[in-house]
Amino acid sequence: MIEKIENVFDKYVRPQLSMHYGDVKIISFDGGVLKIKLMGQCSNCLSAKFTVEDIIEKELKEKLPEVKKVVLIEGVSDELLAFAKKILKKEVD
Repeated sequence: MIEKIENVFDKYVRPQLSMHYGDVKIISFDGGVLKIKLMGQCSNCLSAKFTVEDIIEKELKEKLPEVKKVVLIEGVSDELLAFAKKILKKEVD
């Protein structure tokens, strides 16, 4: 199923996101619920919720009825968090 979702992303979703310097990453798919994270400029966009509902969820539900819901996971990446901790501890040159 992940491969089918990636195919929909590649064909219908990523071209739209790339116009705004963004991308989408699959976190998990279980029981019809797809958890995703927006990447690039889309990750900090005030319209992220609308992007998920109006573009990503709409395309997936039309093309793959197995997808019942798309959930946006927001948060800081592990890499960014580790770097911030180094800055706070003054471990960065």
